[in-house]
Amino acid sequence: MKSFPRGSALPWSPALPWSPALAPPAAPHHSASCWPLPWRPRRHLEAVAMATATATATPEEREAGRLELRAAIGFNGHIASGLICHPDNKHLLYPLGCTVVIQDLTSKKQTFLHGHTNNVSCVVVSSSGNYVASGQVTFMGFKADIILWDFQKKELLARLSLHKGKIEGLAFSPNDLYLVSLGGRDDGSVVVWDVPRREAVCGSPASARSAGNVTIVQCSACRDEMFVTAGTETIRVWELDLPNRKLRPTDCQTGQLRRVITSLKIADDDNYFYVGTSTGDILKVNTRNKLMTDFGPQKKFSLKLGEVITLGFPTCTVGISPSKAVCMWTSLQALAAASPGNYQTVAYPETPSWSNPTGVTALLLLKTGDVIVGTGGGTVALCKGSNYKVMKNIQVQGGVTSLTRRGQGHQFFVGTNTCQIYRVNYTAFKEELITTCHSEAVHDIVFPFGTSDLFATCSKDDIRVWHTPENRELLRIVIPNMTCYAIEFMRDGKSIISAWNDGKIRAFMPESGREKYVINNAHSLGVTAIAATNDCKRILSGGGEGQVRLWAIGEKTHKLEAVLKEHISAVSCIKLKKNDKECVTASLDGTCIIWDIGRFTRKQMILANTLFKCVCYHPEEYQLITSGTDRRIGYWEVYDGSAIRDLEGSLSGSINGMDITSDGAYFVTGGDDHLVKMWDYNEGTVTHIGVGHSGNITRLKICPGKKYIVSVSADGAILLWKYPAVPNTGTGAAAS
Repeated sequence: MKSFPRGSALPWSPALPWSPALAPPAAPHHSASCWPLPWRPRRHLEAVAMATATATATPEEREAGRLELRAAIGFNGHIASGLICHPDNKHLLYPLGCTVVIQDLTSKKQTFLHGHTNNVSCVVVSSSGNYVASGQVTFMGFKADIILWDFQKKELLARLSLHKGKIEGLAFSPNDLYLVSLGGRDDGSVVVWDVPRREAVCGSPASARSAGNVTIVQCSACRDEMFVTAGTETIRVWELDLPNRKLRPTDCQTGQLRRVITSLKIADDDNYFYVGTSTGDILKVNTRNKLMTDFGPQKKFSLKLGEVITLGFPTCTVGISPSKAVCMWTSLQALAAASPGNYQTVAYPETPSWSNPTGVTALLLLKTGDVIVGTGGGTVALCKGSNYKVMKNIQVQGGVTSLTRRGQGHQFFVGTNTCQIYRVNYTAFKEELITTCHSEAVHDIVFPFGTSDLFATCSKDDIRVWHTPENRELLRIVIPNMTCYAIEFMRDGKSIISAWNDGKIRAFMPESGREKYVINNAHSLGVTAIAATNDCKRILSGGGEGQVRLWAIGEKTHKLEAVLKEHISAVSCIKLKKNDKECVTASLDGTCIIWDIGRFTRKQMILANTLFKCVCYHPEEYQLITSGTDRRIGYWEVYDGSAIRDLEGSLSGSINGMDITSDGAYFVTGGDDHLVKMWDYNEGTVTHIGVGHSGNITRLKICPGKKYIVSVSADGAILLWKYPAVPNTGTGAAAS
């Protein structure tokens, strides 16, 4: 469905300055109420930016303080051209969930632009570096916001609302006069905005009736009134007719070639622009006569057969399977030369089935006239001449989605769809991995006993260990084609135990990542929860079939001691008492069971009309708190399983994770409402709320020493929040 009537331009244009009396007439699927509001005071805009925090909050929660975001580990590498080096050459900008992250390249300090209510879909920086613009995704039929930011002050300047569904692309004119926005498939329009006035100038359907979807927009490097759009079998050069408030497009002629355009760059002199295609070639188009002048190379950029696949990460051991190898496509020569002996390799001669876009997915033009090409197969190549002869090339993990240069191009950065960022020196043409994160949902997060400097997370295919002072990955353990649901550090620090969907419990060395032992067939429907006793001699595991199993762990042996059969659905969480004689298990069957693991019997059962997702002992261990899909937080007596208190934990969505402080005064929760909430245990009230996740929060933990709170989510993000300054209200449990 299009937001604009078909034709070369809109049949109406808003007056400048805006006047209600001169509002445009209603058009099909595009009422006057959709047209952007005039510039609004910053105080009002900041209030709008915080709407996401209050939309799903109770009146008491709206009065709560705000958790301050300390750091974010993550990068949305699926957004084309989402990684940008700022013109000051000191900062990188990239999207993460509903936040835009600004990171200092030297100090690694991060600043965050908050204001979007859903995932950021595109980011662009003006040539002067004064402005940043970001667009978002929203629900079909609803307006998707564009936010204009002041880079120096890190403040929201204006919220521009006209497109529906999604903002596909953004581009600033060379002198910061105009911002061009491109709507998504359900919108299909291109709009030019006046940046100083913060209002729309004019708009038009982005493509002709016979053409496909438009996915890319790029402004001229010299002229404010010209820009180019491209997509499926369409390339258009647009001229802005400001006196008549119209956009005049001209379709470019490519002869017999029919291509899906995946990347676009305009030369600095505006005479030519280059487009990369999904078939692996590059077209050069003359800006003046709109004709394709040449295309190449003859040998297209695509995945090659017979490559050698390398999987791995320094100081870890990985497993390999050919079917996963396509997702970890990388160069043996480059990695083995940098770190010999740390990688296992396997030849992969079959044709890979790549699920992500292939061909030329990113382009970077250098002052020398050379072109740097990024492909969906992970190749970054330096090309010269009209035949695009490859002079140098490197391989990175995942398909390239962003190429951005620093300065004149002595250094450039590469972003991939596996959510990794590389820094490349132009002269040496060697890649350096500077940012890495999960590209799938994170299922668990855990700290080693007594330290806040390290924590581990698990996801599909891997377990990662992070160093919190630098927010840097120290270790990666890869098990291809498998999903890790839960992890735990043994208290003595000698191993990391993990629960996997193939029914195995795997233990790894925490420093090298080497496999220590494997318990095969631990559960028939996958291992869904795991915990270890304080003496490090036994492991408790929960499975998808509902059984709880107790394992005795020796130096070289592991033996099944007991099977506890009460749950009839998957076990979601296991917590042990400090004396190792009792534990509580939460299950999706609506029960929490307290077990005597000395006698292998059930002590108490808690029943509720919910699917329990999480459970915690109060540090004094005579009360429990639970939560799940009913959005309620329950307080329970351990002695007899009786209910003490019932709180409304969320107005929308399940609560998936919770953790409690070592003194029992406060606890934190997170779930499908995307909010991190900190609660006063005795009062049962929310004291602080953290807004930043755009995916469902899956787990969260308060670090030892209460320095910060770490939350992980289904979009792969890891957010670290500063632990707020709160009064000590005592350590007593809730009164009955």
